[in-house]
Amino acid sequence: MLHIVDDEEVLRDALCWLARSRNIASTSYDSAEAFLARLDSPFINAKEGDCLLLDVRMGALSGTGLFAMLHERQLTQRLPVIFLTGHGDVPMAVDTLKRGAFDFFEKPFNDNALMDRVQEAMQASLKASAQAEIQDRMKQLSQREREVMEYILQGKMNKQIADELGISMRTVEVHRAHIFDKMQIKSAVELAGILANNSQ
Repeated sequence: MLHIVDDEEVLRDALCWLARSRNIASTSYDSAEAFLARLDSPFINAKEGDCLLLDVRMGALSGTGLFAMLHERQLTQRLPVIFLTGHGDVPMAVDTLKRGAFDFFEKPFNDNALMDRVQEAMQASLKASAQAEIQDRMKQLSQREREVMEYILQGKMNKQIADELGISMRTVEVHRAHIFDKMQIKSAVELAGILANNSQ
């Protein structure tokens, strides 16, 4: 989903039309405050990824102010931000990029170049969301389950793991079942695959 935050209605409508031309679902907001009101609802991490097109200069809450709040909530990887401004300068662009903005476009901008970057941002969002989900699953594992998982990843059988940890084979089987359940996988190969992808 492409989220467009700009106080100019004409530009919001144009950007929504542009997104439709690329088959990108979009929604727009006339202020940073309106976007914040929606932020806590479960729209981030949609299957197609997310991107925020954000005007720098708006009313009470500026685009850079909203970006700072998103950065503080650690959302800028799962919700990549592309800034739009008609008043931008190089120092502002450099500063926002240093702080984690995905890109920065000055108005008027090249439509195709902007939409190309939006699609790249949405792909980055998908990857960040998948990585965050794996990390959340990992946090559910107990210390002992993490230890057993390390041996599973080394290709060791249940009896070998039991001997290494000084526990019964039945206990290893229980831990293995819990690991597979919490990590939402069905095999050691699948486990290795999602962890390898998560580290990239």
